[in-house]
Parts: sequence; structure tokens; C-alpha cells
Amino acid sequence: MQLTHYGHSCLLLDTGDARILLDPGAFSSGFESVRDLTAVLITHQHYDHIDTERLPALLEANPGARLIVDPGTVQLAEKLGLNAVTARSGDAFELDGTQVTVVGGQHARIHADIPVVPNVGYVFDHGAFYHPGDAFFVPEQHVAVLALPTAAPWLKAGEAVDFLRAVAPRLAVPVHEAVLSRPQMHYGLFTNLAGEGTEVRVLPRGEQVEV
Repeated sequence: MQLTHYGHSCLLLDTGDARILLDPGAFSSGFESVRDLTAVLITHQHYDHIDTERLPALLEANPGARLIVDPGTVQLAEKLGLNAVTARSGDAFELDGTQVTVVGGQHARIHADIPVVPNVGYVFDHGAFYHPGDAFFVPEQHVAVLALPTAAPWLKAGEAVDFLRAVAPRLAVPVHEAVLSRPQMHYGLFTNLAGEGTEVRVLPRGEQVEV
């Protein structure tokens, strides 16, 4: 089994039988040139996990690849004119000899005022590799290699550590790290959820600003 990380949550899993691309999102780069894909799997609908501008071209360049999405991404795929298979928690299927089990079901809570969207995790070959998406769901299978979420508006570092300990993999591969260098996601969250009368203003570095 081989993994290629294209930034954030985008990973190419090569099992020897199948080549599976997971979560090609807006914060990832380089996945556009990947070829000979068996499938593209999406954990949930957020733009950092599915880049709606680059995904159609990727699938066009990989005509044999299946698009598999969570229930919350089905409508988005339809708007893009893409044929997608819906993966629901509890489903199990095979991709060119690679076994896939769908687990979880819900995205981790970002804030009480933001509705929780669907999110599925994918367990490959009975635990050889697990990609949880944006959730801390602990599967029943023993996991050898875990894609470990690192930083997000919904994530507390201590919770990620507890998740890592609960899954107890042989190897953890940190993912979902792009927000550490892209604070705009957090700034937008603060702006959208600030109380009435509160302004959120990002100060330019090194410049004196009247506040």
C-alpha cells in the first residue's frame, strides 16, 4: 500500500489493485495530473474536500474512475453534471479488489449555530487504511494506518490526540493541516458568527491602524 499526500485532506491510495483519490479539495494541489484512477471518494460537501472547479476535468481525464460521495454531496455532484454513487454509513463495496467499508455519518460540530452536515469515513481492506474525513469516529476495525486530522475550526488539538489514542494505529499520517497557513477560514467563521455590533478586522502586519 502506498500513499501520496496532495495537501490538506487529499490523498492518493494505491493498494496495488486500485488507485483511489480521496477528498480533492480547494486547499490541495497537484491531484489534477493523477491518472489511471479507479475511483474518487468524497467524505463530505465542504469546499476544502471537493473542488468543484477542478473535479470535472479530473474525472474527464480518468474516464474509468467512479465518483463516490456522501449523502450530503449528491446534489452538488448532480449540479456539476457528474454521475455519483452515494456511500452511506454501513455500506461495503469493492473497488478493483480493494474492500471499502463506510463508517461514521456526521461531520464534527463546528459551532451550535452551524448545521451539522453528513460526513462519512472510509476504511480500506478491513483496516489497512482509514480516512475519517472531518470527524473523530472510531471504527470497530483495527486500523493500521490513520489519516489524522490536524487543524480545523471544528478541531481541538487535545481531541485529535484522544482520537489518535482511541484508534491506536501503527502509523498516523497528519492531514487537514492547510488551515494552519490559511487563517482565512477562521477569520470568516468569526465574521459570520460574531454578535450584532461586533466587527472582525484582520490587522495588516507591521502597519499602525486606528482602532
